Amino acid sequence: MINKGKVLFLDSVHEILAERLSLAGYACEFDFSSSTSEIKKKVAEYVGIVIRSRFILDRDFLSVAKDLRWIARSGSGLENIDLVAAKDLNIAVYNSPEGNRDAVAEHALAMLLSLFNNLNIADREVRSQLWNREKNRGVELRGKTAGIIGLGQMGSAFAERLVAMGCKVIAHDLYLEKSPIDEVTLVSLDDLFDQSQIVSLHLPLNFETEWYADTHFFQRITHPIYFINTSRGKILRTAALVDAMKQGKILGACLDVLEYEETSFEKINLNHPEFTWLAAQQQVILSPHIAGWTKESYFKLSNVLADKILSAEEGI
Repeated sequence: MINKGKVLFLDSVHEILAERLSLAGYACEFDFSSSTSEIKKKVAEYVGIVIRSRFILDRDFLSVAKDLRWIARSGSGLENIDLVAAKDLNIAVYNSPEGNRDAVAEHALAMLLSLFNNLNIADREVRSQLWNREKNRGVELRGKTAGIIGLGQMGSAFAERLVAMGCKVIAHDLYLEKSPIDEVTLVSLDDLFDQSQIVSLHLPLNFETEWYADTHFFQRITHPIYFINTSRGKILRTAALVDAMKQGKILGACLDVLEYEETSFEKINLNHPEFTWLAAQQQVILSPHIAGWTKESYFKLSNVLADKILSAEEGI
């Protein structure tokens, strides 16, 4: 078997990736605890890096990785990798949004259905021996118009489920000329706001989308809507959402991500007045960045990466 070089795993991922790389001739090593500076001292030894979000791979870091051929990011977001530097240094970057698109879509749908049917509220009340039927009368999803902002893997997966639930689905995506889904129509952002009763964000975090949903964004809303964000926390200004809710522009919100998360997504500081207000609202559903975090996606994220790496590196 040809020795294809060493691969450094900087984050824990499903073992299928290391198994498949090893079978293909790579020597896999693991370091989940060393600091960035410590990793930099040895990164020149490796042809591949596997990472989730533990730290940022910037130009300074990548410039010392003399033999690095590829970086594999388990997941969809690439904001912790300097993509321009990687391209300049001829380093391929792989991610795996195909691996958790279904998980994200199902989680977003679950949050929305819970919101529409007051399930979180009703569950707490029944556990407290309160039996409020009329107060918890729900809202049906069928027949609603949903606006998807960002029609990539995640947005498309959510759109497919909304179509199956009987929704009219429209989408706004600056980088698409044609919708990948026959039942979904691409529209301008203003038209999306004019027509939608539900608006869901499915955007990558980059210099174009950071704080995308700010005060100006919510000012463009022409009638009350339900709002969903399962993409990245720093795409949304929490204070702007709070203001929009207080103004009656947002009927309810489903938030799987928050701007207060650290880069690794493993820690968060929730001691902020706007979050305290949000958390007290019954029409807000919150979860701790787990939309793509299922038992099935854990395997698929790594298996998809293995497919991409081995296909691209075939013959090396």
